[in-house]
Amino acid sequence: MKKRTFVKMVMGAALAIGFSGTAYADDALGKIKAAGVLKVGTETEFAPFDYIDAGAHVGLNVDLFQEIGKELGVKIEWVTLPWDGVLPGLEAGKFDMVAGPATITKARMEHYRFSPPIAEASVALLKRKGDTTVMKPEDIAGKAVGAGKATSQFTQLKAFGDTLPGKVDAREYVGFNEAYADLAAGRIVAVGNSLPNIEFVAKQRPDTFEVLLPSFGAKSYFGYIGRKDADYAGLMDAVQAAMLKIKGDGRLAVIQEKWFGAAFDTPDSVTTPSF
Repeated sequence: MKKRTFVKMVMGAALAIGFSGTAYADDALGKIKAAGVLKVGTETEFAPFDYIDAGAHVGLNVDLFQEIGKELGVKIEWVTLPWDGVLPGLEAGKFDMVAGPATITKARMEHYRFSPPIAEASVALLKRKGDTTVMKPEDIAGKAVGAGKATSQFTQLKAFGDTLPGKVDAREYVGFNEAYADLAAGRIVAVGNSLPNIEFVAKQRPDTFEVLLPSFGAKSYFGYIGRKDADYAGLMDAVQAAMLKIKGDGRLAVIQEKWFGAAFDTPDSVTTPSF
């Protein structure tokens, strides 16, 4: 009897180990490791995070995910699509994570898990160079302004406009590039986007655009998005560890300096977003 009990215990332990190994192999991180590829969804109209330059996909996201891939021991495969299709694509399993990046908000945290922050996301305005009709943010009252569709920047722009005496004509664009084109053509007076984004655009086109300060809205941060499903916990834990290592050894600051011209002091995590 004792011998039978011992054999059953050994077999039970072996089965438990086997199931544990199978579970690991079947979760998102296990599949990614087995394939050697991390698929990342993003748009390419959010310079300096993601954009196309001379036919090549470049930006802070490209550089940072390359470092994340090194830490995880996998290659990065990019899947590009309009921003309003990125989060549905993540939920449909078309890719493993979203680069974006996205502003970390309470509503988004209810549905997704965020990486450590990579930069501040305070909203400011970009205007045409020399336009004296818009000298401070409040001057957009009664005028047409734009931002990217389904973005936190559009939400904050609209909320700011609602505080002004004259109704703001807040227009949503499929991508920020379309908004910048309308701004250059004089069809709108300003574009609302995060300060890092519009500072980059203004530096790229100094004869066309300039930044209108101060910024407005609640202080916020950008992060990368993953799923909250149990199967994705291992992946997001690994990405978090990789990013904190990259931050700790100074690689993140170097990448920020390259694309922003300055390094951002960001927290290791955001647990209670401002909005």
